[in-house]
Order: sequence, then structure tokens, then C-alpha cells
Amino acid sequence: MPTIVVDVMPKAELLDPQGKATTGALARLGHGKFENVRIGKRFELTVDGEVTDAVLAEVRKVADEILSNSVIEDVVSITVDGVPAAEAK
Repeated sequence: MPTIVVDVMPKAELLDPQGKATTGALARLGHGKFENVRIGKRFELTVDGEVTDAVLAEVRKVADEILSNSVIEDVVSITVDGVPAAEAK
């Protein structure tokens, strides 16, 4: 069964408090080479059957309307078994 992965990240222009806290913790633990951490979300959706254009359209709709908050987040990628959705089929 194919797996569709949707990656969602905070919009670049917005503060990421979780990422900022992680950046500070890394520095305190001796890993100061990392200047910025951004934390996002990853969703894995397993599909029963073939991934068609209709399934990809539905995933894009779900990603935009349910999995992400378009005010503060961007859907940064959708892949099917590791292949970008635009190339998968």
C-alpha cells in the first residue's frame, strides 16, 4: 500500500517558539553549531489502492484544509513513497 507523506512547517516569517527553545537547548548542551531550528509536522497517510490524480487532489485538499492552518503554516511537500507528488503516479 502506498504511503503519502505531507510535511507542514510554520510560515517562514512567523516566530517558531518551539524551534527557538530547541535552538537554545542545543546550544546549552554543547551543540552550538546550529543557529536556527524550525519544527513542523509530518503526516503519513496510507492509501488502499492506487494513487491516482483524484487521490492526490484529495490529499492536497485535506492538507490545505485540515492538516495545516493556512494562517500560520505552509504545506511544504507532498510525496508518495518518497517521490514528490507532482512526479508520482
